[in-house]
Amino acid sequence: MFSKVLVANRGEIAIRVMRTLEELGVGSVGVYSEPDRDAPHARRATEAYLLGPGPAAESYLNVEKLLEVAEQSGAEAVHPGYGFLAENAPFARAVEEAGLTWIGPPADAIDAMGSKTRARELMKAAGVPIVPGTTDPVEDVEAARKVIDESIGYPVAIKAAGGGGGKGFRVAETEKDLEKAFEGAAREGEKFFSDATVYVERYLPDPRHVEVQVLADSHGNVIHLFERDCSVQRRHQKVIEESPAPAVDPELREQIGKIGVDAAKAVNYRSAGTMEGLLQEGEYFFLEMNTRVQVEHCVTEMVTGIDIVREQLKVAAGEELAYGQDDVEIRGHAIECRINAEDASKNFAPAPGRIGNYREPSGPFVRVDSGAEPGYEVLPLYDPMIAKLIVWDADRESSTRRMLRALDEYEIGGLKTLIPFHKALLATEQWRNGETCRDLMEDKGWLKEIEYPAPAGAEGDDEDKVERDYAVEVSGRKFEVKVIGAAAANGAGPAGPAKKPPKRAQRDKNAGGGPNEVTAPLQGNMWKVHVKEGDEVEEGQLLCVIEAMKMENEITAHKAGTVAELPIEEGKPISTGDPIAVIK
Repeated sequence: MFSKVLVANRGEIAIRVMRTLEELGVGSVGVYSEPDRDAPHARRATEAYLLGPGPAAESYLNVEKLLEVAEQSGAEAVHPGYGFLAENAPFARAVEEAGLTWIGPPADAIDAMGSKTRARELMKAAGVPIVPGTTDPVEDVEAARKVIDESIGYPVAIKAAGGGGGKGFRVAETEKDLEKAFEGAAREGEKFFSDATVYVERYLPDPRHVEVQVLADSHGNVIHLFERDCSVQRRHQKVIEESPAPAVDPELREQIGKIGVDAAKAVNYRSAGTMEGLLQEGEYFFLEMNTRVQVEHCVTEMVTGIDIVREQLKVAAGEELAYGQDDVEIRGHAIECRINAEDASKNFAPAPGRIGNYREPSGPFVRVDSGAEPGYEVLPLYDPMIAKLIVWDADRESSTRRMLRALDEYEIGGLKTLIPFHKALLATEQWRNGETCRDLMEDKGWLKEIEYPAPAGAEGDDEDKVERDYAVEVSGRKFEVKVIGAAAANGAGPAGPAKKPPKRAQRDKNAGGGPNEVTAPLQGNMWKVHVKEGDEVEEGQLLCVIEAMKMENEITAHKAGTVAELPIEEGKPISTGDPIAVIK
């Protein structure tokens, strides 16, 4: 086993890896960007190194600096976690060329499975069922249109060849949607994976997203750890995961596990990996392979009792897997909720900010993987995930009740999170019935009902109001009361005589806004501007795309008219409330 490992990541996954390293008696080397100087993961490491000046989001992508830190610290191996460089074959090769051990699959396997078109070719040749569509990239919209008309039909999914994690994925319901979907998938592919090529496959309207965890060593042993269901997603990115999958019976479970093992063997895989697939009406199709540890690996650990990161480390050190297929069993049911800094009531808009009070839930079979603490700032530079809350119980119903209890205990002050969303969804009939919940995720009216009380006041007829919950004690008995009144100057609650805040119309006037102005609903970077001054636009027409916390947010025209002012520029930062356009 290694004596020291560089963890080339941040946040909760860095801490997750460091915990296993500590249990193995292995030293951890942490890295941090300048904004992360005092982050929990940097303090948790045995030793930590600054990745240097420059854009913070790019610091963790600085291969040269990461290798320099590895040499300076005396690390013998590199664990990439997930995201950033975890599925970057050139980085894996650079690590090995530097004489270090890459804790992950061979670079050739990353290459093979990183290209979705190449992966589809390999899986088809190996006899693994794939979603009907192309195995070669399509060069342009016209080529895509021809393939769709001849062999697939609508709706179709347009996917970046190097995509993953919901990036580079667009759906064209009809031919009129094709050009926009093609452009969006290619744009995200270029941005996140430096590859603008796309392919086309049949879009399954309401499939279950079922994946299988595999482990493989360098001695020819490949096993699966059964399946996870990750069907509850927003923008094709997962928010709730569970194991075992509620729609998978023992016969299908065996079939899915075999598909995972066969797929791993087809690319001479080594390390931990995940075969993702789509399940609809009893048919299971290979979707893609994630050549790394997954965000949702925790639910598999809870039901199998196997530390997947530990196995990764041992395999990288040349050891055989500690388990054979017959040793792996599923016990009980586990659920994971991603606790993201997002506002579900606003279509899951990122909501970065500084955490105030912070208290994690606890109790039997409750696990929190987190990189947060009181005062921790969730930055718009990175993924919006604050933590992962995982629970286990004997069956799905009991596990759901335990999760709801744990969500009630979780306190994160100062910013909006998905906690209210998770509580609302897990209480629905759709969840109880084991459905995909796609109808809820796409129902903006239902999502709007989850809206938070405004922390500094809510609209009233004449003045801003604020709600606060208090505990009062009367004759030795405690009561919970709600007080509604004018916001104090610091937004803390009702106060004595104070100057009234301006009415809504007056605030708009003071801010220079009005019925003609479109303002930024969130902080981020202006990624793409689709109109120019003088353009005639229709209501709902795309004006621009703001990138925030690794997500693209489309801003549309609120009314038809002429773009009279457009004070925005591609590549520039933008803050919440900043003007985007004036439409007259």
